[in-house]
Amino acid sequence: MEKKREIVKEPLNYGLYRNACPPLLASSVLRNEITDQNVGLQSVRILKFFLTILSFQLCALAVAHKPDSPDLMLILFHQLQELGYEVNVHLFTTLVRVFARDGRVDAALSLLDEMKSNAFDADIVLYNVCIDCFGKVGKVDMAWKFFHEIKTHGLMPDDVSYTSMIGVLCKASRMNDAVELFEQMEINRAIPCAYAYNTMIMGYGSSGRFDEAYSLLERQRLKGSIPSVIAYNSLLTCLGKKGKVEEALKIFNEMKKDAMPNLSTYNILVDMLCREGKVDAALEVQNDMKATGLVPNIMTVNIMIDRLCKANKLNEACSVFDGLDRKICAPNKFTFCSLIDGLGRHGRVDDAYRLYEKMLDCNEIPDAIVYTSLIRNFFKSGRKEDGHKIYKEMVRKCVSPDLTLLNTYMDCVFKSGEIKKGRELFEEIKAKFTPDARSYSILIHGLIKAGFALNKAYQLLEEMKAKGLKPTVVTYGSVIDGLAKIDRLDEAYMLFEEAKSIGVELNVVVYSSLVDGFGKVGRIDEAYLIIEEMMQKDTTPNIQTWNCLLDALVKAEEIDEALVCWNSIKDLKCTPNIITYSILINGLCRVRKFNKAFVFWQEMQKNGLKPNAITYVTMISGLAKAGNIFEADKLFERFKANGGIPDAACYNTMIEGLSIANKAKEAYQLFEETRLKGCNIYTKTCVILLDALHKAECLEQAAITEDDCRRETFLGIYFTILNELSSSFLFLHLF
Repeated sequence: MEKKREIVKEPLNYGLYRNACPPLLASSVLRNEITDQNVGLQSVRILKFFLTILSFQLCALAVAHKPDSPDLMLILFHQLQELGYEVNVHLFTTLVRVFARDGRVDAALSLLDEMKSNAFDADIVLYNVCIDCFGKVGKVDMAWKFFHEIKTHGLMPDDVSYTSMIGVLCKASRMNDAVELFEQMEINRAIPCAYAYNTMIMGYGSSGRFDEAYSLLERQRLKGSIPSVIAYNSLLTCLGKKGKVEEALKIFNEMKKDAMPNLSTYNILVDMLCREGKVDAALEVQNDMKATGLVPNIMTVNIMIDRLCKANKLNEACSVFDGLDRKICAPNKFTFCSLIDGLGRHGRVDDAYRLYEKMLDCNEIPDAIVYTSLIRNFFKSGRKEDGHKIYKEMVRKCVSPDLTLLNTYMDCVFKSGEIKKGRELFEEIKAKFTPDARSYSILIHGLIKAGFALNKAYQLLEEMKAKGLKPTVVTYGSVIDGLAKIDRLDEAYMLFEEAKSIGVELNVVVYSSLVDGFGKVGRIDEAYLIIEEMMQKDTTPNIQTWNCLLDALVKAEEIDEALVCWNSIKDLKCTPNIITYSILINGLCRVRKFNKAFVFWQEMQKNGLKPNAITYVTMISGLAKAGNIFEADKLFERFKANGGIPDAACYNTMIEGLSIANKAKEAYQLFEETRLKGCNIYTKTCVILLDALHKAECLEQAAITEDDCRRETFLGIYFTILNELSSSFLFLHLF
């Protein structure tokens, strides 16, 4: 600084220092030595430099990376005015651009008013900036107004004016206005503006009007302008977003007549094909790219790895990663993140952790996204202790968790049953961030699932609303489900109506909770009304919803109505599951429609569904009671062969069925098996079995059976009396 002061011989000779100031400030900015507008001004004052417009722009660049850069720049601008320096339209243009791009429209308009009050006339550059910046923040009508003002101020719109305005209109889906403006631009124009054509092609593609986009390409050729690779890339991007992969490949082959595909072209194709699950085709495109001399960049690699992971082709994704030439294309943070998450999501958490360690070895610093993935996937794999270790390791490495990570961690902790830890994490969120709707939803859902009083959930719901947070479908769904499960259905329904009134899109899970709740207490008409409302709102009931209704109808012994419901399930192309069949078979057996139940049993088997123990026992008992002992016995043996354990009711029903069917010996064998299993033999069963044994003249077995039955009956009476005496003795002892 002392050497710089020696140069200042004549402080009033501003010409020398006017030229010296910008290069000096530029050098300081590039070396990040000036990071504050005050530092810049202090340097100028100490050195007695004359601050030119270029100097201001360099100081503005120094603070542009800060979140509050528009305000800092405005302070610097006002300080310039206080120092008596003249400002001009270019300076106002710089400030308007910054404020408009930041979405601060009112501040940008105020600057324009200030400019007019200082008698500055807007030039075409300022108008173009206003059109572009206001259009990008969604102020389409304001951008349109500035475009029309150009001519009224004696100026003519240039290529930038037209193209910017066309782009704004296309993004706002005002294609008719965009087309009209494009046609107006082309009048009396000998050479078409390629950038305007690109913008219109992108607009047509984004709106799905591909035939018009193709026509525009042809029109551009006829006018002597060859469509650029940018135009084709825009078109390919739009085709990919609309899922028109085959059409995109056709355009890709045609584009080679006009423009050579570049790296972005191939990346677009690879991404598009992978999204459609055509990973092999994407790999072929990548090989074609290499054949043209283009080397895949890290973006290509990241696209391939991400899409391969999502297509469950993890070995291929690992091969792409392992095949990287680190000298040409080194993996970055996104490469590691995609593969770590892909491995973890598919249960390969140890491989994911090893890759995380490799990431550290490569001096790539994992961020909160990587740690979020590791924590979530370790918990999902049932390894909660490892999940906790990952969080502690993140803290030890001084990586700050973001709100998404803490929400995910809290959700995992609640789902693993660590309620206390989950509540502690919510308090940590409150200490570090402002909890969002997801934070509250996770807490409410976790507390309700853990059986906490619903009053606490209500309190948290009200706290959310008081803080201006809109409860989500998960929030409402958790509380509604909790209320429905404890038969507080009127409150649940009121909350259901409240959610609809504030515009929450309720899903099938919420509707199913109400159907289940109303059904369990016998309010079947209301359950039907909920399903009817679902269908009116285009929310298709799933099989869980229908199961809730079927179960309610069966318990009410409305079996005919249950069969009507079954037909509705089939008509709506909803696939029944094992629970659906079990409910219906049980219901039919309860009203003694055993043969009909067996028809459903056979259909279930034909559809490849494996019956559970309850369904087996229900069907065996039903067939036995119906006298179809042959099928019942076959089913009974299959059930045991598959590892099933019949209960006492099933054994007794089978013994009775075999006895009634005059299969006394088989019934007696089952009687012996029942005794060995320790299952209780009903008195009624003993009587039926004895009758069958006497009829079959199996007197020895009858005697054993009679003796066992008497012993069982005697022991039953004995223990009953003993229990009564014990109770009396305890009663007397207490008093």
